[in-house]
Amino acid sequence: MGPRSERSPTLRREMVFSDIEQCNPDAVSGIPGVAGASPRGASWAGRVAGGAPRGRPTPNGNGPGTGAVGHWNNGGMARPVNPPRGMRDFLPADKARREHALGVIRASYAAQGFEEIETPVMEDASRLHSGLGGDNEKLAFGILRRGLSAETVAELAAAGDLEALTDLGLRFDLTVPLARFYASHRAALPNVFKSVQIAPVWRAERPQKGRYRQFVQCDIDIIGEAGIVAEIELITATIDALDALGLTGCAIRINHRAILRGLIASWGVAEAGYERAMITIDKQDKIGVDGVVAELLDLGLIAASDGGAVADSLSGLPDDGWGLLERADDGGVPWLDEAAYRQLHDIRDAVAEVTPGTPLVFSHDLVRGMGYYTGTIFEIQHPELGYSLGGGGRYDGMIGRFLGTDVPAVGFSLGFERIVDLIDVPQGGVADSIVLVYDRDVAPAALLRIKQELLRRGARVRVERRAKNLKPVLERLAEAGYGRFATVTRQTRDASALEFRPLG
Repeated sequence: MGPRSERSPTLRREMVFSDIEQCNPDAVSGIPGVAGASPRGASWAGRVAGGAPRGRPTPNGNGPGTGAVGHWNNGGMARPVNPPRGMRDFLPADKARREHALGVIRASYAAQGFEEIETPVMEDASRLHSGLGGDNEKLAFGILRRGLSAETVAELAAAGDLEALTDLGLRFDLTVPLARFYASHRAALPNVFKSVQIAPVWRAERPQKGRYRQFVQCDIDIIGEAGIVAEIELITATIDALDALGLTGCAIRINHRAILRGLIASWGVAEAGYERAMITIDKQDKIGVDGVVAELLDLGLIAASDGGAVADSLSGLPDDGWGLLERADDGGVPWLDEAAYRQLHDIRDAVAEVTPGTPLVFSHDLVRGMGYYTGTIFEIQHPELGYSLGGGGRYDGMIGRFLGTDVPAVGFSLGFERIVDLIDVPQGGVADSIVLVYDRDVAPAALLRIKQELLRRGARVRVERRAKNLKPVLERLAEAGYGRFATVTRQTRDASALEFRPLG
């Protein structure tokens, strides 16, 4: 079988939809109407007519008729046995590190009075593409409708009507599912609901260092509280979680959508272009001020004569911008929404009183790319990193899309995948972690009876058959947190007869 581009059209189409079943957006290349994207730019994943025909090998080597995993059944084409691009496996040590971090985060948020919920990994496609998710809507994985015939799929794909193929999609964040959850269960929830969600989300990103197609988000939200007490509680709870993880030196950048809209209006941008301008400003850390100005010009949102003024207003403010109200002598700041600005001052002062070690920095060009934000927005900044460690904001209008009645809401999300690589994980976890190295002639019942004795004493116990070269086995177990080991022979009657030696 030749390369993908040399396969016959019929076979290639079958392979594509089998690849799509594996959530591989790259598989759609070369198929009319599927290469590129939908009008929203979405990547599509799903299942068509049961996937590959019965008995035909699927590309990952796990379908009917395959031989060894990762190879075609004719043995003529080896395939790498890797997870899909942008997704990862985790070895035991990596998984332990992640679970440790998640445990710290959960405990910290639970102590603050937040309650954990769970929502499905899929939502209706219409909700995911309601116009609130900004550019992330273009990165949503779609799920093909069940029961479609191969002919219907081919016709719709050829016509470019990909949205007609889907009715569900994988969530690209946890906020849209939370809004739907609240609308579904409002009668069973308190007037002010404080939630925790910790779960994976999916985006059809271009895989690169630190950017994945599947990743975990850790969100806390307060629904039903319109006052700034919600923002203050979220920010201080997040700071406490960062402290519990051992991350120090962070700052919280903060802004308000009303201030951002005033800034954009001062450039002469029409109101209909505000959201698009915000998406461009949000790229400033990647493309720089000059890149932002160039893109705004290309989009026709600003006039060429205004480019210099836009660059000047994005270049920064003195004193982190907290002294703007005192600049009346030099004409003040005409684009500043004073009511929103004073609200940010009040949040800053309250947070400084509760958690004085973490400063709030006013950043007039902070955007946060989601289209559903309506008020305050914030982001975690680390002095040694060029990217944020999380963020959030107020989204008072979202729940009304599902409920018919507006409900105030604000949330904060930790960038878990970035944070987990920065923290130190304590070794072990159980005070007494033991390895029992047993000889081949030890009766299984006797071995496990001794293990059970140690478990009842509160130890963590692993049994390992004696190997010819025991050293690498013990070294790996020491790295996994085990502290000592003992040998079990046929003559060992109970745990009291064991002689322990330290590991490492």
